[in-house]
Amino acid sequence: MNTPQTISVNEDSRLVPWWSIVAAGAAFVLVEYYFWLVLPLQQGEHAAAPIGLRVYFGLSWGLLAALYFLMVGYVSKDAPRRAMSTRFWMMLCFVVPCGIGAVLYFLLRAPLVSRCPACGTHVQSDFHFCPQCDYQLAASCGTCFRTVRSSDQFCTRCGHELSNDHMPARLHVLGE
Repeated sequence: MNTPQTISVNEDSRLVPWWSIVAAGAAFVLVEYYFWLVLPLQQGEHAAAPIGLRVYFGLSWGLLAALYFLMVGYVSKDAPRRAMSTRFWMMLCFVVPCGIGAVLYFLLRAPLVSRCPACGTHVQSDFHFCPQCDYQLAASCGTCFRTVRSSDQFCTRCGHELSNDHMPARLHVLGE
């Protein structure tokens, strides 16, 4: 497993890198340049498209091009947090047409990876126990092993009484 990069959840603005924002702005400007300066010269004065159509296509294609670069930038920062290959997913986003590579990334991406507080092993965020030291990471039902909230009295899936499970004190809600 690759070593994941840590970006705090509260720092979402760092998930879109500066180069991606610059590339998105440049792509938008280039599309506008094409629709307003290059295309009318190629078509001639008599065959020029109506102004409303040029505004619509200029803005829509410019925003799509900008969004494409922003999405590739997001993938470049999000993939390391999930211990996924950044180069592979960025190349897939560039090579596969029409944004299908980015859609594939969002459908197939792995869960976030964090460290076990006890032993420091990289664990996925949906794990209940550390696979190395058996440290309980999240509250779970002792019967069906589904995730439960620490304030629940009974499991919502099987109805098991959670007070019988003897969860560690750190997983209980304070002030009960």
